[in-house]
Amino acid sequence: MDAGPTVAALIPVKAFAQAKLRLAPALGSQQRAALARNMAAHVVKAAAPLPVAVVCDDGEVREWAISAGAEVVWCPGTGLNGAVRSGVEHLRYAGADRVIVAHGDLPLAGSLAPLGDWPGITLVPDRRNDGTNVVVLPSDCPFEFSYGQGSFARHLAEAQRLGRSLRIWRDPALGMDIDLPTDLDDLAVMT
Repeated sequence: MDAGPTVAALIPVKAFAQAKLRLAPALGSQQRAALARNMAAHVVKAAAPLPVAVVCDDGEVREWAISAGAEVVWCPGTGLNGAVRSGVEHLRYAGADRVIVAHGDLPLAGSLAPLGDWPGITLVPDRRNDGTNVVVLPSDCPFEFSYGQGSFARHLAEAQRLGRSLRIWRDPALGMDIDLPTDLDDLAVMT
């Protein structure tokens, strides 16, 4: 990375074959894997022109990330929260001052780069105000990630605990993630 303040994107990507299991009532395994791959590719493109790292623990995802021009942060056995923390630390050591953590299931994501302009912490909740689709933070921030159901409230409390300036960014495109079969219907209406 170049000298001076830099912003990088970190995209956690689960094994495509294991992704989106909650969509099984609506999609077969190959359809789910293809959807996960296509959404992750979209988020990588949305991160341009920022440097992009994909944090993963799956060989197929690693090969895909390399072919997509992303750096790979290999984190087997750490779970999502540990993997994201490791990815942020990796990017800090690589020279990033700020990191945009964006999940790979945001099919409507526009450019992520503008999110990197806030000096504090930015949280982008999902459209249900339950999950956290994007977290932007200084790379040296000791933020404790806590993904899973109800993560937005936990991440909000964590940002407040740290006493950092906080921005909540509500965006219909970034708030649209794909977790449930009804999300596929909603996506069809939105596109």
